[in-house]
Amino acid sequence: MAVTLEELQKDLEEVKELLEKATRKRVRDALTAEKSKIETEIKNKIQQKSQKKTEVLDNEKPAAVVAPITTGYTSKISNYGWDQSDKFVKIYITLTGVHQVPTENVQVHFTERSFDLLVKNLNGKSYSMIVNNLLKPISVEGSSKKVKTDTVLILCRKKAENTSWDYLTQVEKECKEKEKPSHDTETDPNEGLMNVLKKIYEDGDDDMKRTINKAWVESREKQAKEDTEF
Repeated sequence: MAVTLEELQKDLEEVKELLEKATRKRVRDALTAEKSKIETEIKNKIQQKSQKKTEVLDNEKPAAVVAPITTGYTSKISNYGWDQSDKFVKIYITLTGVHQVPTENVQVHFTERSFDLLVKNLNGKSYSMIVNNLLKPISVEGSSKKVKTDTVLILCRKKAENTSWDYLTQVEKECKEKEKPSHDTETDPNEGLMNVLKKIYEDGDDDMKRTINKAWVESREKQAKEDTEF
């Protein structure tokens, strides 16, 4: 049966009283040893009680809140708009909430013919945009960025002011020019059609070639008939 701390303290008081009354050495030695034993037990009881109290307090403490680690990933920006003034080419990128991230999280690096944008940790993701081969040179020192509500504005300072950019990049210019049909004012208007028919004839099967030949003959006969009538 476990002895309580209160009982041990009462035993100690009684041993002390007996020790004061004892006169024989053997009795005093026995009482002194018992006194030390009881004092040790009291000390252990107090330590155990204190340890249990500490454990209870620790258990009552709220668990530490660990912020989730967001690894995220980088998304490439492909949608943007642009316009220009006499001094700047302006690129507009829409990113919801970008104005709420720290300024240092929006970074732009310029070269004479390119720029790259990096937006870090926006809603758990990063965003990047790299534009190379700008149509014309820009001033690195004069170029900058501005962050507005849900928008990043990139300002490319034209090296040659008061010049117009028809395209943002050299690649865009070359692609658009390839799409334009060539117009030669000195060429016979029918030559383009003839070239198309020739291409179809060369690539076609026997039935296609017979059809084109028949149409060609009929067209020539009709033209000859009209010339005769006049």
